[in-house]
Amino acid sequence: MMTVLEITKAVSSGAKTAEQITRESLAKIAELNPQINAFVEVFEADALAQAQAVDAKRARGEKLGALAGVPVAIKDNILYKGHKATCCSKMLENYVASYTSTVVEKLLAADAVIVGRTNMDEFAMGSTNQTSVYGPVKNPVNTECVPGGSSGGSAAAVAAGMVPVALGTDTGGSVRQPAGFCGVVGIKPGYGRISRYGVIAFASSADQVGVLAANVADSAKVLEVLSGKDVHDSTSLEAPVPAYADLFTDGLKGVKVGLPKGFLDGLAEDIKQKMDEAAARLKELGAELVEVDVPHAKYAAPCYYIITSAEASSNLGRYDGIRYGYADNAAKDLNAYYEGSRAPFGLEVKKRLIIGTYALTSQRYEECFVKAMKVRELIREDFKKAFEKVDVLLTPTSPTTAFKLGQHDEDPLSLYLADLYTCQGNIGGLAGVSVPFGKDAKGLPIGVQFYGPILKEEKILNAAYNLEKGL
Repeated sequence: MMTVLEITKAVSSGAKTAEQITRESLAKIAELNPQINAFVEVFEADALAQAQAVDAKRARGEKLGALAGVPVAIKDNILYKGHKATCCSKMLENYVASYTSTVVEKLLAADAVIVGRTNMDEFAMGSTNQTSVYGPVKNPVNTECVPGGSSGGSAAAVAAGMVPVALGTDTGGSVRQPAGFCGVVGIKPGYGRISRYGVIAFASSADQVGVLAANVADSAKVLEVLSGKDVHDSTSLEAPVPAYADLFTDGLKGVKVGLPKGFLDGLAEDIKQKMDEAAARLKELGAELVEVDVPHAKYAAPCYYIITSAEASSNLGRYDGIRYGYADNAAKDLNAYYEGSRAPFGLEVKKRLIIGTYALTSQRYEECFVKAMKVRELIREDFKKAFEKVDVLLTPTSPTTAFKLGQHDEDPLSLYLADLYTCQGNIGGLAGVSVPFGKDAKGLPIGVQFYGPILKEEKILNAAYNLEKGL
């Protein structure tokens, strides 16, 4: 599959038509998806109509959008009017979106072509893409392994070359962790940079739309299109959106890269070696390496699971069979109705709803939820102080590479720790990007991650771009 920049150049010059490129993408999906299960629905007719409209626009001599003719996949929790959005859950199996999310509207305005919706962990809860009602996604690098989650379908679609770019959502690492597992680039911008309007909520204070692409330059291009203030989302921020790729530099002279203390402890040896190599490479590029301390970051994972589970308990309370979701119309009384109407939730979702509801009870609210919110502020303050000394932070994306399907099904703690390094960014409100940096002894991709301050995505993209160039 051509890159985003190659496609836009080919379409604008007339070297290829948008329809040709779309048909190539659809053919690749038809060939590979039966083995990988990255897509749960393909919008073939709509996609071809959109591509033909782009070609007609060019034929009329009109100016084309920034993503003209680029096939894009969207995660199954992002609304697109007239199309299903099920969160890969039986709870929403028949839901058809009544309006279009802001991110999809921006893609369409930029002349991108929406080719389908991708598989995900149910309601974005999971790190492996095994909790989907449509079945697990398989990692294209090794189909015996998980692709990561919850945006595993989007990551796998890009890694397999079905599409050059896909949208995911990132609540605790759900764009960056699967990007690391599948060997693609995944970026989560700072909270508020991209509108969440039309994205089905998991945990509102941490949810973010992110971009998965084959390289950093493509990620930067799509991020630029998606970013900006949205009147429909009060949490979106009013701030200028730079042309990110124009800010890329040749080398990193004058850039200070922070190495957080203790972040390499307990890593798989192959990943630790690649982290050391990445740090050395950044130094060769002119960066100054600075050790920094973020002492409360080690509490990010438990803090994340308490806060997000509590918010999920609130957000998913609407799926009661009366307001939204599946309705058990065969129930004989109200209690049976509620019980039956909530039954379609999968096991992982139920676990988190129970944890979240427990944390919000009057007996545990102060002890659990309020304390977690206080720890969140300590973590944010730690990162704020770190960024007073450095421009970006270098961390692992995940403590391991992709593991076998089903390997940790009986060990939920191991699954939760897969988000150890990524959930810090959501708790801290940071911008983060995972970039591929070699493979382990088994040939599985290793991702390294850059963190940067909110609304400073250009810093992490530039660091990732320079690191990527040396591969």
